[in-house]
Amino acid sequence: MNWLITGGCGFIGSALVGALVSEGGHSIRVLDDLSVGSQEDLAGVCGFSETPAEEVGEMAGEGVELVVGDILDDELALRAARGAEVVVHLAANTGVAPSVENPRKDCLTNVVGTLNYLEAARHAGAGRFVFASSGAAVGEVEPPIHENLAPHPASPYGASKLAGEGYCSAYFLAYGLETVALRFGNVYGPGSGHKVLNAVPRFISRAMRGEPLEIYGDGTQTRDFIYIEDLVRAVRLAAERPGVGGEIFQIATSSETTVLELVEKLIPVLSDFGIEDVEIRHAAPRPGDVKRNYSDTSKARRMLGWQAEVSLEEGLRRTAEWFIRGSR
Repeated sequence: MNWLITGGCGFIGSALVGALVSEGGHSIRVLDDLSVGSQEDLAGVCGFSETPAEEVGEMAGEGVELVVGDILDDELALRAARGAEVVVHLAANTGVAPSVENPRKDCLTNVVGTLNYLEAARHAGAGRFVFASSGAAVGEVEPPIHENLAPHPASPYGASKLAGEGYCSAYFLAYGLETVALRFGNVYGPGSGHKVLNAVPRFISRAMRGEPLEIYGDGTQTRDFIYIEDLVRAVRLAAERPGVGGEIFQIATSSETTVLELVEKLIPVLSDFGIEDVEIRHAAPRPGDVKRNYSDTSKARRMLGWQAEVSLEEGLRRTAEWFIRGSR
């Protein structure tokens, strides 16, 4: 198929591109502003050609093409989507803390940027639009999070992702564009070196530098940690499975893990790789962080035929090995 992937140089995007390239037969256009991911990150999973934004034409031919551009450029969005059969919209302003610091930027990037690519997909006649959402869209609710809960976002980031879900629903019902919104859990794994706001890569990076593992608050807050390979499978299924247009899915592991439990599982893994005497330090809680967050993924299992397969222990081991090997 012809794939347009925004944010394709990032952690999730490059993993998705790598999986598609390994399968073969796809034409892939990556659009990224390189604010987080880089050409080097994309080159780590595939070869590619780069097309200047002003020269972008209709997608054609197998391979990977990189277009460097801003998702707020609505005219570029229309050109970039020409010929796309699937649009996977991963590009976003990510994280609760940045959204609290600059809610206007978060809104413009996540709401207007999403609207631009929904419009582009509609005009291109794309068959499927996959939107990267988040459990933050639901906010402060009694977990497990499921798709029928009334959302109460606790941060501007959560509000912007909820707005994106709303626009996806509107484009499905008003225009017939088959949108699928995926609420990702806390994704981690090899390739996550840029995800400095995420617990797993942040903890591993700090431990490698001999710095304390800084836990916000008392560490009893819970999250649902999902390994990158499991998440990429979910994106693939969301792009290809018939009969799921207009749906929202929780994509996580259905396991509730406190940050303290995460650290307890990570420290022995680090020790196996020669990183000993890891110190733990507590810092003030972050504004907008929810206290408990984990998902009921039964809808994804029923409608997508998907469930997480990689355990947290195995995922942490693979991730730590990637970080440590890369530093040697």
